[in-house]
Amino acid sequence: MSHAIDVAMTIGVLAQQAGVGVETIRFYQRKRLLREPKRAFGRIRHYDGSDVARVRFVKIAQGLGFSLSEIAELLLLDDGAHCTAARGLAEQKLDDVREKLNDLQRIEHVLSQLVQRCRGSRGTVSCPLIDSLHAT
Repeated sequence: MSHAIDVAMTIGVLAQQAGVGVETIRFYQRKRLLREPKRAFGRIRHYDGSDVARVRFVKIAQGLGFSLSEIAELLLLDDGAHCTAARGLAEQKLDDVREKLNDLQRIEHVLSQLVQRCRGSRGTVSCPLIDSLHAT
């Protein structure tokens, strides 16, 4: 972990540091994944390093396939005392991924067979792939 001094930053700097757009920051605020700091004496809002870390957490979790509502649950569990609950969410996500992989393997197998049938039927009037799709 960095020992750099936390410097107050604008929403634009936060977005840049987190590798997202300003509208993404605002969207995360509307979804309550990120705090919306109060304006100091009517001035602009300021964010800090913890906000950068939180946005990055959300982006990484999204990359792993977690939905925004699942990410919100994970963020609620982010106090070090709820590892079992967090693991349960991750196990459910892993089950979902494995199910999708099985579906994709099945789809790949069927498409591979259809492509092979197309390659073997040159010069026919009817396309085997399109015929097969009509038949299902």
